[in-house]
Amino acid sequence: MTFKVLLLAACAAVFTNGAMAQETDGIKLPAGFHATVVADKLGVLRHIAFRDNDNLYVSTQWSATGAAGDVIAIHLDKNRVADKTQHFGAMMGGTGLVVYRGALYAASPARVYRYAFHGKDLVPVSEPTIVIDGMPATRNTARGIAFDGKGNLFVSMGATQGANMCVNGNSKTGLKPCPLLDTRSGIWRFSATKLNQEFKDGEKFSTGIRDMGALTWSPTDNALYGIMHGRDNTSRDFPAVVNGADDDAIADEMHKVVKGTDFGWPYTYYDGVRKIRLVAPEYGGDNKSAAPAGQYATPVATFQSTRSSPLDLAFYTGKAFPPAYRGGAFITRHGSAGPKPNNKGYDVVFIPFDKNGVAGAEQEFATGFAGPTQAEKTAAKAKYRPVGTAMAPDGSLYVTDSTSGKIWRISYTGN
Repeated sequence: MTFKVLLLAACAAVFTNGAMAQETDGIKLPAGFHATVVADKLGVLRHIAFRDNDNLYVSTQWSATGAAGDVIAIHLDKNRVADKTQHFGAMMGGTGLVVYRGALYAASPARVYRYAFHGKDLVPVSEPTIVIDGMPATRNTARGIAFDGKGNLFVSMGATQGANMCVNGNSKTGLKPCPLLDTRSGIWRFSATKLNQEFKDGEKFSTGIRDMGALTWSPTDNALYGIMHGRDNTSRDFPAVVNGADDDAIADEMHKVVKGTDFGWPYTYYDGVRKIRLVAPEYGGDNKSAAPAGQYATPVATFQSTRSSPLDLAFYTGKAFPPAYRGGAFITRHGSAGPKPNNKGYDVVFIPFDKNGVAGAEQEFATGFAGPTQAEKTAAKAKYRPVGTAMAPDGSLYVTDSTSGKIWRISYTGN
């Protein structure tokens, strides 16, 4: 048997071997992967970004009492464990966080900030500069940010917090056109290098987004990707049209985003089981009628069953993991909050992509964060809830937690 055949067989085994080994904190990983704790008790963590192999940055979520979140700078020792942490940059939100050309970009509901560094200093040299100002700061505060490396900065913005429909008050009749599509519910494009830009000066790049925090650029096929959270409680609002199983089939949607992409909210939703986009009930849909062909985008991958809440997305460009992972995407799923028996999420899954950007089937990667049983997959019972994911310069994968403030490093040894 040739070396090439052996290599292909080993790559295939990564996905066909169902064995998962238990690691620290009950996390289960494919054989050969290992999890170690980088830091703990850092607060309600969100996204994570690396400036180099030794310095990483984590955003924290604002509290229910209104206290602002901030950014935590973390220095790693030779064992990849935090030996120094320092807080800076108080802001509401704790959402998008990206290192671009040596500077740290952090999003709050109303602004995107840029922090500059001097050499290998852990914390910024001064107060941040404002890159974008004047974004609508109420109701939905999640802001994903991404750079294409060609001079463009993309910012995602959802409709309103928890919005399932676009209606007046308690009405069950959808507004058309939906006014939220004018100033929200989309991805905007700005200059990546210009400071003090106003939101009104940005270009609306895509539309029809209910809620989105996971946004990134894939260097594999040079494309923008984002994951939209599908609507909730459709069976509650329209019990004569949508039953519980139908509701569970409504997908969180991962899209390849180009200019003009329409994700379909609020007029449609995507059934991840039947693989069909349907007209929403408040616009006359009967859970059978397909949306107009060619008007809305088709997702490259879907996640369903009681909203698994994908909150971060990282394409793997390193060489430390087996070749089968290269060019694919790791998706961190925070998990559905409600106590339902079929809750999904509380994990990290992997979607393989080929060089043309075609997605393969979803694969388990890191599970067990909530606990050893299905009953622990609720916000009230889960031991850990993974949120942010980023690839380190050495090719390992880091994952943040929103319950105890932990950060794990996932590495591959093959042992």
